[in-house]
Amino acid sequence: MSEYLSLALRTYVGGIFIYASLNKIPDPGVFAENIAAYRIIPYQGLHLVAIILPWIELIGGFFLILGLRTRAAASILGGLLFMFTLFVIINIFRDSPISCGCFGTVAEAVSWKKVTTNTIWLLMTIQVFLFDRIYFLRRRGFVFEKKVHKDFHN
Repeated sequence: MSEYLSLALRTYVGGIFIYASLNKIPDPGVFAENIAAYRIIPYQGLHLVAIILPWIELIGGFFLILGLRTRAAASILGGLLFMFTLFVIINIFRDSPISCGCFGTVAEAVSWKKVTTNTIWLLMTIQVFLFDRIYFLRRRGFVFEKKVHKDFHN
């Protein structure tokens, strides 16, 4: 429940997504091939997903690190992590010998280790969503906001 833990986690997860996006943005064709290997996204949507998804990762990562709309960024990136984990599990059960495509061309194969890693990152985004209260970029500068409990007794 620590705001400082949330700050550390959001910086870590934001950095992971920025790093992952920087390997995909310059070469969307290779990323489209990685996506196609999962055999889940329809062929007509592969290129659109390969172009848009890395930018969502990049912007979401920056928003987490900078403290801008952290709940929204954590929700979006957490949703992506849930989706990525589900796709990896599906391909583990299919026995597909594919790489995860997470960090560009040099990526690990889909495995239960990847599922565990993604699940831990997903839990980190949930922590950020629920408990992050430290914002760097506000009109008043650096702000630390605590939850205020209103007493409804007279």
